[in-house]
Amino acid sequence: MSIRIGEEAPDFTAETTEGTVRFHEWIGDHWAILFSHPKDFTPVCTTELGYLAGLMPEFDKRNTKIIGLSVDPVSDHQKWMKDIEETQGHAINYPLIGDANLAVAKLYDMIHPNANGGTRTAADNATVRSVFLIGPDKKVKAMLMYPMSAGRNFDEVLRLLDALQLNAKFTVATPVNWKMGEDVIIPTSVSNDDAMQKYPQGFKTVKPYLRYVAQPR
Repeated sequence: MSIRIGEEAPDFTAETTEGTVRFHEWIGDHWAILFSHPKDFTPVCTTELGYLAGLMPEFDKRNTKIIGLSVDPVSDHQKWMKDIEETQGHAINYPLIGDANLAVAKLYDMIHPNANGGTRTAADNATVRSVFLIGPDKKVKAMLMYPMSAGRNFDEVLRLLDALQLNAKFTVATPVNWKMGEDVIIPTSVSNDDAMQKYPQGFKTVKPYLRYVAQPR
């Protein structure tokens, strides 16, 4: 199936390194990030998972849960986690889904639909480096896809999460390269009259469709 922004994230039940997870139930009233990697004991993914573990305090501040997925069994994850802690300096502090039968990978369109649980080529695995940001309403808010050769930028995932949460709370948009604390954009769906009531401190109009205002708090 195809996953689209704004639609409900598919629910599933899976075994993880922290026991059985029923995805929607596990999310609860949190935000969630579901991310996948091609295979255990691979170099780029080892750096990614360790770095993400180090960022967990930042995600905790944002009421966001993290869950990873690999098309390998949980027993392999548990062995690999020792290598990650040893080489990256951070112990894995979030669950990793065991998906040896590719059920979740196919549910989220992360892998070629004809791939099977047996021998896979690099081409079969290439799509399994995905990131899904999911809101408390269980809807997909954003997606990122990377090839096998390029490590993900989880600082960017954190920045994107900030933008999504700000938009959900205040109905604003964020300009290019925005960072927390910088001015934001008033969407075109908000009239000038409504903007004046909403932002009595004023806002800057560059063009009728481009209006900046200080980031709401």
